[in-house]
Amino acid sequence: MKEFETRPDPDDPRLSVSVPGIDHEGRPVETSVITERPLTLFLNGREIVTMMTIGDRPELLAVGYLLNQNMLKADDEITGIDYDEDIAAVVVRTRRQTDFEDKLRKKTQTSGCAQGTVFGDLMEEFDQVRLNPDARVKTSWLYQLTRKINTEPSLYLKAGAIHGCVLAHEDKPLIYMEDVGRHNAVDKIAGYMFLNRVPPEDKIFYTTGRLTSEMVIKTVKMRIPVLVSRSGFTAWGVELAQKANLTLIGRARGRRFVALAGLDRLVFDADPRQTDDEDRRHVRKGSLTDAGD
Repeated sequence: MKEFETRPDPDDPRLSVSVPGIDHEGRPVETSVITERPLTLFLNGREIVTMMTIGDRPELLAVGYLLNQNMLKADDEITGIDYDEDIAAVVVRTRRQTDFEDKLRKKTQTSGCAQGTVFGDLMEEFDQVRLNPDARVKTSWLYQLTRKINTEPSLYLKAGAIHGCVLAHEDKPLIYMEDVGRHNAVDKIAGYMFLNRVPPEDKIFYTTGRLTSEMVIKTVKMRIPVLVSRSGFTAWGVELAQKANLTLIGRARGRRFVALAGLDRLVFDADPRQTDDEDRRHVRKGSLTDAGD
């Protein structure tokens, strides 16, 4: 796969709109804001959930959501995915009958933005996953990845108020997804990996969001051995990562990072003193409209 084989399209008119307003000095301004719209997901004719999303790649979001909620198995055969933009609905059909009714009854709300959810029996599978012990992550890869991702054109840089997730191999960003909730961006990547048969054992998962229990559970379920974020940690996220031997790296900005789990996979092959710190122009705390302040 080539770098950024799939990436955000900040010029897509469906994904952001320009809104007039005034700034802190009362001057008129035009500001780009992210769209947010409902998408109702059906599995084999049964309504599952209505998600709030920016609206791109609904098929990937639907499949990834079902996989990460344990409603689809890795060996399930999808016979059809139908998306109707007019009624904002996507229908996933499988050859094997699913048992999602029981899973819906076990649903619990998590700390994910918007409607992130995880189901009760997901932790049973979590305990059974064995991540690739031979996977490695070089510090030189981390420095290259953060630089490439933070400078890539994106909806975040255009309008802010959005999360991004990236599937990478070594120092190459492969699949870049964005959405209003980080769980949606994760699910889009999970859907892409399933439909395109992308192996997870040698991959790195990067997110702009916090390293919460939900992020750790989904990454482990996707069988990706390394999870990286420019943001911080929660205690339960760290505990679960240690339990699963997931390499957990947070606060990855420029030459800096902190690793709290799966430390044996780290290879220190680059001198951080020889690495540039994060350029202020690409600090992900606001949109381009704020960059000059």
